[in-house]
Amino acid sequence: MHASPITLAYSSCPNDTFIFKAIAEKLIDLKGFTFEIVVDDVEALNQQAVQLTHDVTKLSFAALGSLLDRYALLRCGAALGKGCGPLVVSQPGTGLENAQKTRQTVAVPGMGTTACHLFRFFMADRYPDIDVTFLPMSFEKTMPAVLDRTADLGIIIHEGRFVYQSLGLEMTADLGQWWENKTELPIPLGCIAVRRDMDPETACAVQSLIRTGIDHAFAHPDMGADYIVRHAQEMDPAVIQQHIDLYVNDFSKDLGEAGEQAVTAFFSYARKTGILPETDLPLFAC
Repeated sequence: MHASPITLAYSSCPNDTFIFKAIAEKLIDLKGFTFEIVVDDVEALNQQAVQLTHDVTKLSFAALGSLLDRYALLRCGAALGKGCGPLVVSQPGTGLENAQKTRQTVAVPGMGTTACHLFRFFMADRYPDIDVTFLPMSFEKTMPAVLDRTADLGIIIHEGRFVYQSLGLEMTADLGQWWENKTELPIPLGCIAVRRDMDPETACAVQSLIRTGIDHAFAHPDMGADYIVRHAQEMDPAVIQQHIDLYVNDFSKDLGEAGEQAVTAFFSYARKTGILPETDLPLFAC
């Protein structure tokens, strides 16, 4: 029995609640561990991690790169893949290819997010002459900011990719596709990390539990489904399933060699551009 509860933090997005429903709802043997569950926006979790608020937490890979002195990566629970990267949207006919001004205001789901880092990589590569003013906000506000013209562009993540067209917006760039074309690797979006001061045996046991929870979720998709719906708020059931299908995959079970290469490439790119600091710390907790 672990002496005290482990704080486990993740987002309300269906991919996270699908991965963690077995732990949160005690659908599997927790091996004597107890968890204090925290559900919050991923950028809020990125910010909380600066203060070491949670023992185990969802982070943007971009945020993890800045917090490797505090947190180490687990090999499961991550969101990587192809065809699932952030999108840049605009009002019809006003996208980057039609930009009439050299300064663009961009609504981003947090400055510490992978989406924001990818956008910066992309702009340096494709539109180096355009200056960008970032407007950080929670992810569900980026499309409304474009719709009411507070921002010229919006970077959308999560379920936004499934609904932006119905709101009358159009895609001006697929950041995931750009990354895949540049690297031939999946895009590393989000991860699960543990505090570096956690006992290594405990960290590895938690990693094993998360992997067991993922296996249980795939084997019993209907068990705990109400937990996913409850946190998804007003999301359409079809969109919930699309979200899970896109973001929960073999990389979620284990990063594997390709996943490790993708994370290493992302951090290398960010360090070369000065966004992330250099470090010799090991990446993985286990």
